[in-house]
Amino acid sequence: MNQIEIYTDGACKGNPGPGGWGVLMRSGTHQKELYGGEASTTNNRMELMAVIQALEALKRPCAVTLYLDSQYVLKGITEWLPGWKAKGWKTASKQPVKNAELWRRLDDLLLQGGHVVDWRWVRGHNGDPGNERADALANLGVNQALARR
Repeated sequence: MNQIEIYTDGACKGNPGPGGWGVLMRSGTHQKELYGGEASTTNNRMELMAVIQALEALKRPCAVTLYLDSQYVLKGITEWLPGWKAKGWKTASKQPVKNAELWRRLDDLLLQGGHVVDWRWVRGHNGDPGNERADALANLGVNQALARR
């Protein structure tokens, strides 16, 4: 299995507002950067999209170390997801899960992609070079979304 490091981040100017996602991928000496954005979105949606876009970019099953600064995505994937699925995509308070279509997409990627993912939280805006680059890419995604308005 190929070993790959992935850093993801989302950004939003206003919440909701124009937003972007960014991905930095590293495997051996190879590096790839991805970014994109939406004209009207939320920060949590962009954090999720960054992870989704990163995993969709992988061509074969990989051993992934995925660094993210989003507690929402980290807790969603490592703690809340099984309960949401068991409750028919409802929260503990019986409310519909926000961003359920993105959570389903991410869940499908993890189930079908064959990847082994080691989820690692990093503090955002704290000098981690990979996180800082993912943040810069997410902001490029915001600018791209703004340019399309």
